[in-house]
Amino acid sequence: MSHIEGYLKLAEPVRIAILASRCNHFVVDSLVAGAMDALKRHGLSESAVDLIHVPGAFELPLAADVIAANRKHQGIVALGAIVRGETPHFEYLAGSCVQSLQAVSVKHGVPIGLGVLTVNTVPQAIERSGAKAGNKGAEAALAVIEMIDLLKKL
Repeated sequence: MSHIEGYLKLAEPVRIAILASRCNHFVVDSLVAGAMDALKRHGLSESAVDLIHVPGAFELPLAADVIAANRKHQGIVALGAIVRGETPHFEYLAGSCVQSLQAVSVKHGVPIGLGVLTVNTVPQAIERSGAKAGNKGAEAALAVIEMIDLLKKL
């Protein structure tokens, strides 16, 4: 039996797109910083990263689809923060955003790191953007690096 897995390394130059929602920017900005730090620590220069802002989490899948279809980027890091409110908006937006990003990734064969927080409160979002619960932006960037490596092996 052979064993194949991706590693946190970039064997050749790649371009990564970071998609960042402007909604809840006080959280998303920290996710972007975490993603950039992780990419730099794993050998990617700032010039190999395109930071693209969209209005909100709802717009992330469409932008990801266009980016993936253009084939200029080997991976996408999708960053946003959806905070539950007093209306059913959260239920519609959170599930739709995540499922649509997954569909784009599968459709185009381009790894998308999911750094879209779906939380009940703003303090939970802050915890996941660089406080007690780590930085989910960094984790999403690392997942993209690993998947780029894995896909080259498959």
